[in-house]
Amino acid sequence: MKIPFLGNRPEKRGAPDPEGIAELLAECELLRSHASRAGVQLDDTAASLEAVDQLVPRWRDDEEILPWLGNDAGLYLGTVIVRTVPGAAWKIRPDGQPVVRLASGREFDVVASGQEWAASGVPELSQLYAEVAEA
Repeated sequence: MKIPFLGNRPEKRGAPDPEGIAELLAECELLRSHASRAGVQLDDTAASLEAVDQLVPRWRDDEEILPWLGNDAGLYLGTVIVRTVPGAAWKIRPDGQPVVRLASGREFDVVASGQEWAASGVPELSQLYAEVAEA
């Protein structure tokens, strides 16, 4: 498709930029905003996951925010895993879902885990991190 106001832009083919993808997935703007208002700094460490687990879940009363916050929580969990667990990396499945792939080859659907956490608080993000970090 050619859109005149964009000009003729060459198509970029090849492998996606893993660092660019990681930075994009690490944004988690809604979660970072909620955490900041509660005085919690998200510094991409396992300790920050424990602090997130302690946030008062006011978002559960808002059906519009709940799925977005769950998505962000999962992406934040994935960010911490990728940055702290040796050999862990983001992988984008063919359906567009980001997952974390461990050095063992096991894939972990962090977004689904974040959705469960946002909806019920169980399992805790720090608990999920501990299970993945052991593997």
